[in-house]
Amino acid sequence: MKFWRKKRVFAILLLTFLIFLFLSSSFIGRLLYPIHYEDDIRRNAFQYELDPFLIAAIIRVESNYKPDTESNKGAYGLMQLMPDTSNWIIEKAPFDTEYKKKLGTPAVSIELGSWYLHWMDKQFGGNMHAMIAGYNAGHGKVSRWLQEKAWDGTLQNANQIPYGETRHYIQRVMYYYNKYHKLYGDEWSRG
Repeated sequence: MKFWRKKRVFAILLLTFLIFLFLSSSFIGRLLYPIHYEDDIRRNAFQYELDPFLIAAIIRVESNYKPDTESNKGAYGLMQLMPDTSNWIIEKAPFDTEYKKKLGTPAVSIELGSWYLHWMDKQFGGNMHAMIAGYNAGHGKVSRWLQEKAWDGTLQNANQIPYGETRHYIQRVMYYYNKYHKLYGDEWSRG
């Protein structure tokens, strides 16, 4: 009886160890945190001088890679742009007016969202956390927060952000951003 009990305990420990190894592998990580639309993400990251993992993280938080997603507030597509924001981007960039008919397509959504991130990157002097906050709350509000010193633009002081949704949004985007760097960084830096 003791012999079988010892074997059972050993088998449970071995199984626990194997599960731990399996779950910590990048294979499982990539299954849990996939990146879809890689070509569009990479192309736009290159074109707009952005980190592709930032684009991927924003897509993950905004739509979880579901292109036909529409929010309660009316944001749509992979990058969940509001119709007014999309129209502003198309006019400001300027993009072909045909884009207005294709706003829900993944390639157009990624391009418009990437252009907007690039534009905010310049507006906020390369401050990635302000750029992420601006993507969620609007660049005007974030500019005001920074000017009025309501927030200093850092991740460690994100608790100063007046909007709870935006505080949480930055944390979620940064979680996926770091996760993607860890899982895909070596491969994407070579390719």
